[in-house]
Amino acid sequence: MEHGQYLFAGDNYDTPTDMRKSMLYRLSLGSRWYFYLNNFGVFARTGRCGRRGKLDKEHQIYYSNKNFRLVEKCGGRIHLRGLENLRAVSGEPVVLIGNHMSLLETALFHAVAREYIDFTFVIKQSLLAVPFFRDIMVSLGAIPVGRENPRDDLRAVLGDGKKILESGRSIIIFPQSTRSEEFDAAKFNSIGIKLAKSAGVRVLPFALKTDFLGNGKFLRDMGPVRPQRGVHFEFAPARPVEGNGQVLQQEIIEFIQSRLALWQAMDSKS
Repeated sequence: MEHGQYLFAGDNYDTPTDMRKSMLYRLSLGSRWYFYLNNFGVFARTGRCGRRGKLDKEHQIYYSNKNFRLVEKCGGRIHLRGLENLRAVSGEPVVLIGNHMSLLETALFHAVAREYIDFTFVIKQSLLAVPFFRDIMVSLGAIPVGRENPRDDLRAVLGDGKKILESGRSIIIFPQSTRSEEFDAAKFNSIGIKLAKSAGVRVLPFALKTDFLGNGKFLRDMGPVRPQRGVHFEFAPARPVEGNGQVLQQEIIEFIQSRLALWQAMDSKS
C-alpha cells in the first residue's frame, strides 16, 4: 500500500495553470458522475482502511490526496493560503473554527492540514449511519452531536473535546448547523470558542470556499460539479481566547466574510 506524501512545500498553493483535465472526464463531457464515482471509490477504500484500524497519518493523507487530485482532474482550481499558520502551531492542540460549505472540505482537509496537526471533527450524529463514513469517523475519534438540543451538544463537545485536546490532538468545528453555500453569521454559534476557553487552548480560524461541489436539489449529497468555481482554504494565525471570547468570535466571522467576498469576486472575473 502506497503511503501519502504531503504535497505542499511552501506557505501557499495554486493549481498550476497548465494542469490538464482527465481524459475520461473530458470524454464524459464533464459529467458530475465522473467525480462522484471516483470520489466514492476513494471514500469506500478509506472506510475499509478505517475499519481495519489502519487509517494512520500516512493513509489519511494518501486518500485525501486522491480527492485533491480528483478535483484538479475535473478542472477545479485549488488555492491554499496560510499554511505557515498551521506549521507554526508545531503540533500543539488547537480548536480550528470555520465555515462549512459542502462535503468537499472533509474530503480535502487531511491533504491540506494533516502534515502539521493531528485532528478530528465534530460531526452530526446522523452521519454515523452512513456506510464507510461511519468507519472513517470512528477511526478518527470524531465527536457526534445531535444538533437538536444545544445543551446536550455543548456538554458532549466540552466533555469529549477536552479529553481529545488533552491527549494532544486538535478538533475541527463547523459551528453552522448545516453546510450552506451562503454564510449566515447568525447561525455561526460560539461552541468552538467555548471549547477552546474551557480547555485552555488556542483557536485557529479558517475560511473556505468549496462550492465547486454543490448541494443537490433532490439528492443533497450529489449536487452539481462546478469547475468554474475556485476551491479556497485560508488559515489565520492561532489566537488565545481572551475574556468571554466574543471579540474573537466576531473577528472569525469577519475573517470568513471578507474572504468569501474576495473569492466570489474572483469567480465572477474568471
